[in-house]
Amino acid sequence: MVPQNLRFAETHEWVSLEGDVATVGITKFAVEQLTDVVFVELAKLGKQFAAKAAFGQIESVKSVNDLYAPVAGEIIAKNDAVEKDPTLVSADPYGKGWMVKIKMASKIDYDKLLTPQQYETQIATQGH
Repeated sequence: MVPQNLRFAETHEWVSLEGDVATVGITKFAVEQLTDVVFVELAKLGKQFAAKAAFGQIESVKSVNDLYAPVAGEIIAKNDAVEKDPTLVSADPYGKGWMVKIKMASKIDYDKLLTPQQYETQIATQGH
């Protein structure tokens, strides 16, 4: 269930790393907890974030939640498609439902993220 090529934040964001650019989205587990995603708002390009700072919001029929940057850096791309069609997040959270690309300030934050095995343990304890 958990992709083995990603790292994860405790707040259920995933990170795919290419060089010093982190692509960020939310996990399938998070999508399932939210149920139907109806709205996504992402920060503007060029905005700088500290690790664990909110970079946007996601709204479902159940709740409104902040999206947290798993790594510090600058937003260099955002997925306008998910703002126009939030169902992409539910349909393909690890693909077309990605949120932002962050040029990392350093790799330190990435190295602190959960491995797939650690994330699987976390979600197992959070019930489903």
